[in-house]
Amino acid sequence: MEVLEISLAGKAKFKSEYYAYQCFKSDGNITKEQDYWIDMGESPFWFSPTDNKFTAIGCDTVATISESNDKDFMTGCVSVCSKQGSVRDGSCSGIGCCQTPVPWGLKRFNVSLASIDNHNKTWSFNPCSFAFLSEQNWFTFNLSYISALSLQSLKIPIVMDWAIGNQTCEETLRDTESYACGPNTNCSNSINGPGYRCYCKDGFEGNPYLPQGCQDINECEDGHINSCYEGAICNNTVGSYSCYCPKGYHDHGLTNGTRCTQNLKAIPLIKIIAGVCTSFIFVFVSIHFTYWGIQRRRIIKRREIFFEQNGGLLLQQQIATRRGVTDNAGIFTIEELNKATNNFDESRILGQGGYGTVFRGILSNGRVVAIKKSKIMDKSQIIQFINEVDILSQINHRNVVKLLGCCLEEEVPLLVYEFISNGTLFQHIHNENQIVSISWRNRLRIASETAGALAYLHSAHSIPILHRDVKSSNILLDDNYMAKVSDFGASRLAPLDQTQVTTLVQGTLGYLDPECFHTGQLIDKSDVYSFGVVLAELLTRQKPLLSEGSEERKSLARYFVSSLKDNNLFQILDYQILNEGDKEQLLAVSELARRCLKIKGEDRPTMKEVAMELDSLRMLCEHPWVQHKHEETERFLGEPSTSSTIDTTGQVSLDDSFMLPLEIAR
Repeated sequence: MEVLEISLAGKAKFKSEYYAYQCFKSDGNITKEQDYWIDMGESPFWFSPTDNKFTAIGCDTVATISESNDKDFMTGCVSVCSKQGSVRDGSCSGIGCCQTPVPWGLKRFNVSLASIDNHNKTWSFNPCSFAFLSEQNWFTFNLSYISALSLQSLKIPIVMDWAIGNQTCEETLRDTESYACGPNTNCSNSINGPGYRCYCKDGFEGNPYLPQGCQDINECEDGHINSCYEGAICNNTVGSYSCYCPKGYHDHGLTNGTRCTQNLKAIPLIKIIAGVCTSFIFVFVSIHFTYWGIQRRRIIKRREIFFEQNGGLLLQQQIATRRGVTDNAGIFTIEELNKATNNFDESRILGQGGYGTVFRGILSNGRVVAIKKSKIMDKSQIIQFINEVDILSQINHRNVVKLLGCCLEEEVPLLVYEFISNGTLFQHIHNENQIVSISWRNRLRIASETAGALAYLHSAHSIPILHRDVKSSNILLDDNYMAKVSDFGASRLAPLDQTQVTTLVQGTLGYLDPECFHTGQLIDKSDVYSFGVVLAELLTRQKPLLSEGSEERKSLARYFVSSLKDNNLFQILDYQILNEGDKEQLLAVSELARRCLKIKGEDRPTMKEVAMELDSLRMLCEHPWVQHKHEETERFLGEPSTSSTIDTTGQVSLDDSFMLPLEIAR
C-alpha cells in the first residue's frame, strides 16, 4: 500500500483500494461478492483504533470485521432501511450506513458481508452492500452509494500507529546503544502495541530521532509566543526565556512576565488622557454588567413566581409520586423552548388565531415538537389544569397526539406536543390546492381511527375525558395519513380561536351539539354529534357552515340529514367517493352519521358503538370477500339484511328497519 504521509507523532497514513462487496439479482441470488483482508505482518505498524472506523453501506447489510480467519475478535454493524426515502445524506447511524470502532492491538483483519433478506425488498434501489476500514474523518456518506454497483472511484485512507522496537522506554534505557531518542527529548511507551516513541521536551523543537536531537526554541524571535508584557525585554535561554525592564522603568515582578512602568511625571499628556478614557470605559462596562446582572436576577425571580403561580410545585409532586410507574408530563424550561424555536421566531409558526400561536420546535435531543403558546389563562383553574396535564400526559394511544409536557415559567403556561407533519384533515378535505385527494378507503380508515381515539378518551381511560371541540381541523394526519386527535382536555382552559364562530359554551359553530344551547353543558354525546359532522364532511367534502342556500342548508348537519330523509343522498355526496366506494357502504356510513346527528343526545350511539360500527365497515371495505360471503349466506337463508333500496336515479329509500352491514360482521 502507498504511504501518503508519516508524522513524528507516531502516525502513518496509507492508501488502500480494497473493500468488501456483495451484489444481488432481483430474485435474491448473488451476482458477485468479495471479502478482503489486510495483514501488516512483522511491520512496525498497527491499525489505529482512535483514527479509523469500520463502515458498512447498504439497506440489507450485515458487515463483520475479524482478526484474519482466526477470529480472535469479531465486531461489525447492521444497516437496514425499507425505502430509499428514509436514507439521509451525511448520516451513518444504521439507516443505509453504519459505523463501528475497531479494538486496540489490531495488526491484521478480514472483512466479510452477509444479508438478512438477500436484498429482496431493497434490490430496486440498493442492489449491493459494501464494507471497509478507513480513516474516520475521511468518509462522508452520500445517497449515491446506496444505488452504486462498485466503489472503484474511492481511494480509501487508513491510519496506522507506529513505534520503535518491541521494548518499553525503561527496558531500552538499560541498553543505551539501541535507544533511538536524541538529546533534549523524552520517551513514552506506545499504547497500541509494543515499542516506544520519542518527543521533544518543552522549549525544544525538531526531529527527536536525529543524532543531534531537538533544538532550542528562541521564544524571543518574531512569530514565537512569550508572556513578556509590552515594553519588557525578552531574553532567550536554553529551553526557556526570561523578561526584564529597560533602564528607567519600574519592574512590578508579575508572574509570567514583567510589567514595566515609568514615573507619572514622565508620562506624556496623551497617555494621561488615554488612561482617563480607559477608566471611564471600565466604569461604564462595570455599570452595564451590574445592570445586566440585576435584570437577569429579576427575570429568574419572575420565572420562579410564575412557576409557583401556575402549579409547578404540584406538578413536580405528581411527577415524583408517579416516577417509575407510568409516563409523566415533562417540565420544560423557557430556555429550552426559546432554543427549540429560535426565540419563537415567526418562521417557526405552524398556525395562529385568537387563542394564541403554535410553533414548530426542535429539542436538544433532536426531537421535533409542536409548542402551543396561548394568550390568556383562567387563574382560578390552575389546579384543574395541572391535574389534567398530568392525566393527559399518561394517554398512550396511537391515534391521539401525545402531550409531552409543559413550561410553567411564563405568565401563561406553554404546552408541548408531539409534532404531526401532514397538516389537518380540514386542509386535506377542503383545500382545492391539494395535489392528491383522500381516497374513500383512507377516509373510512381516518374516520375509524378518530372514532377509536374518542372512544378511548370516553371509556377506556381510568378517568373519562371529553374532547369538547371535535372538528376536522383538530384531527391531524401524519405522513401515512394516520389520524391523530389533538386539542383535547386541557384545550378548554385556553382561549378559543377567534377566527371560528363560537358560543358561550366551548365548541365551534357548525360542530356544536344543539342540545347544549338548552342545557349549557357539553356531555360525551356532544362529542358524538361533533363527530357526526366530521363524517358528513368526509362524505360530502362540504364545510360545516355553508355560505349559500336557505337557512336550513347553511348548516351541513341539517342539510345532510334532510337530504338523507328526502332520498337525495347521492346528489350531495362527493363525486370521488361515489366512483370509488360501494353504495351499500356509503349508505351504512351515511346512516351512522345521521344517528350521530340526532337532536336528542340520548338517541345518539356512544362513541364506543360508533367506533365498533366503523371498524366493521372498514373491514368490509378492505376485505370485500367478507361481504361476498355474507351475500351467499343471505341467498342460502332467503332473508334480506337491509330494507334500503337504490332507484335508477341514484336516490336512496330508507325506513326505520334499516340494518347496517356491520351487524353481519359482528
